[in-house]
Amino acid sequence: MSDTTGDERITVYSDYVCPFCYLGRHSLIEYQDERDVDLVIDWHPFDLRAGKRNPDGSIDHDVDDGKDEDYYEQAKENVRRLQDEYDVEMDLALSRDIDSLAAQLASVRVRDEHDYDTWLDFDWAIFEALWTEGRDIGEPDVLADLAEDTGVDPETVRAALDDEALRERVRSLFDDAKRQGVSGVPTFAYDGYAARGAVPPEQLRRLVEGT
Repeated sequence: MSDTTGDERITVYSDYVCPFCYLGRHSLIEYQDERDVDLVIDWHPFDLRAGKRNPDGSIDHDVDDGKDEDYYEQAKENVRRLQDEYDVEMDLALSRDIDSLAAQLASVRVRDEHDYDTWLDFDWAIFEALWTEGRDIGEPDVLADLAEDTGVDPETVRAALDDEALRERVRSLFDDAKRQGVSGVPTFAYDGYAARGAVPPEQLRRLVEGT
């Protein structure tokens, strides 16, 4: 397992079902391409479905979360604008029905057990599967396929989904994000400063380099 302890890091709070998190990662890639040395992504999961998830894990779409159809239409318009700005092809503009909890469990387990580059490939594969292929990243078979494609034993992912200790740990990570004051994603944090949203590469440069 590679050691990234001494590397320069950028903290990223995100949820796979957030289109702006996907677009924000494209922006981060653009900024990374300017740099001589990549920043290591210190990923912190965030749970956008928390208020709608039933005790059995299903999503209750009737829960009023304050987001009406006008909100979603505006969000779609913003996604399309950023797609053009960052030249990103997306199959979906929004994903209202898919739950990311399983994907986040799998991603934390892969990060725990594999080197950084393997986790990064798996993390990106989850984003791509949802946003460019329209696949349900809440399905164990989909996550197992993504694991195999990125050099991870699919059984590692399947086992993670049934691991109650891991589930509690991931819930605590969600709670930690809220305690840190994170109320929306993506949120990029560096050296005590933060930028929220799918901000452009130049804003990430200012965040990290102050220029």
